[in-house]
Amino acid sequence: MEEKDSSLNEVANVLSKLKTSSIVDDYTINWNQKLGTGVNGPVWPCKKNGTNERFALKILPDKPSSRMEISLHSRCSRHPAIVTLYDVYANEVQFPGEAHPCPRILMVMELMDGGELFDRISQQKGFTEAQAVRYAKQIASSIQQCHSLNIAHRDLKPENLLLKDNSENSPVKLSDFGFAKVDDGSLATPHFTPYYVAPQVLEAQRRQRREEKGIIPTSPGPYTYDKSCDIWSIGVIIYIMLCGYPPFYPETPSRKISREMCHRIMAGQYDFPAEEWRHISDEAKDLVTKLLKVDPMERLNISELMEHSWMQENRASNVTLNSPAIMLDKNLMEEAMRVHSEQLTSMRLPDKRVVLKPVAKANNPIIRKRARSSCQSLDNRVVEGQPEPKHRKDTDAITKLRDVIAYCILPPQGGCNHEYLCELMQTAQEHNHECNTLKAALESLRWNGKAFEAPVEPSKLALALSNVVKEKNLNNSTQ
Repeated sequence: MEEKDSSLNEVANVLSKLKTSSIVDDYTINWNQKLGTGVNGPVWPCKKNGTNERFALKILPDKPSSRMEISLHSRCSRHPAIVTLYDVYANEVQFPGEAHPCPRILMVMELMDGGELFDRISQQKGFTEAQAVRYAKQIASSIQQCHSLNIAHRDLKPENLLLKDNSENSPVKLSDFGFAKVDDGSLATPHFTPYYVAPQVLEAQRRQRREEKGIIPTSPGPYTYDKSCDIWSIGVIIYIMLCGYPPFYPETPSRKISREMCHRIMAGQYDFPAEEWRHISDEAKDLVTKLLKVDPMERLNISELMEHSWMQENRASNVTLNSPAIMLDKNLMEEAMRVHSEQLTSMRLPDKRVVLKPVAKANNPIIRKRARSSCQSLDNRVVEGQPEPKHRKDTDAITKLRDVIAYCILPPQGGCNHEYLCELMQTAQEHNHECNTLKAALESLRWNGKAFEAPVEPSKLALALSNVVKEKNLNNSTQ
């Protein structure tokens, strides 16, 4: 009770410092350049009058949730891993298209010129496990600051991890406290971003929906979760930094979340595919495993995370990771997730060897539905003596390319077999013999029509073929 009273007093103290004078007396706002949009409002650049020092300005509607955001952000601010909050104004602001000015809260914050974390990683050459450790330490440090004040951030994701500048050693800082809340035992609202959501938050959503339908809960009292949801999110972020794609994702890329994805999160069902993880340290896998524990009581807390052996920067590996190439190409990331999902499905079948089928042969309800919607069936046969339909040829051509990509991204446990890879590549080339983009890509990788004349990195081949698939899909959609 005393802790809750203390928190309320701090909130009141922060809100008492709201400035009611016009912000334009102190800052010049650039309304022509929007920097982004947070949970509760957009962000613009601004300069301090007299000094021309640059800041970011976030504008929120003046309501209780906005005042809570500035209160919690202010309490966590002034930490080296958290975006600094400098000034807060309560002004009437009229946006274009509005008939009258409306009460709004204006937050003057530290300007982060370096962009989002994953955008930076995707552009880095030679990104290593040691560099991933450096970023992970800063992310964990920001959450340690929040948790030391008993605050759950609840929206830890790459879009809220920003770099101060474009320098090589720029610090990464946590931003956007729009979903943050004091962990007083009443966290029940299912705020989340799908890829990074903890099982307990999904359970809160499930129970909330059941109650909305009038289903009586089986356990007394409301279901609540705690700030350990942030620890789960750190585990997901570290996983992506190391391999390039998330441990949990929907089967269809266009969907944000699916029932099957929820089941996998709730069961903690993921793995470490060999192609991306075989060069990654056992310490990294151990840490991810301990962060992605479904039971929050078994999950590491923030202090244990900071003390884990992998978080010691001087001990991390300098082996180059494939994650930047996969992050850079969203089509390749979707391909990696598709292949990974197929393997997880196969692993659930007892005593079954994992075999990745070509898409056209897969007995998959999603694929069948797509086939029906485009007036074709996977069971159709070409009538003897008649030319094969062009759309079928295009589908087969892309399928053969995807088979190669799938093998590159997720080869068998023993690693990539060069001879088998060349067989797949020959077949794909035969089905795409008129594609000049493919010819150019293969020439750059020293392919002679039957084999690669020099060692080829599977990730580079997958990325090159992914670009070909992307171009062919685009061409097909415009015809």
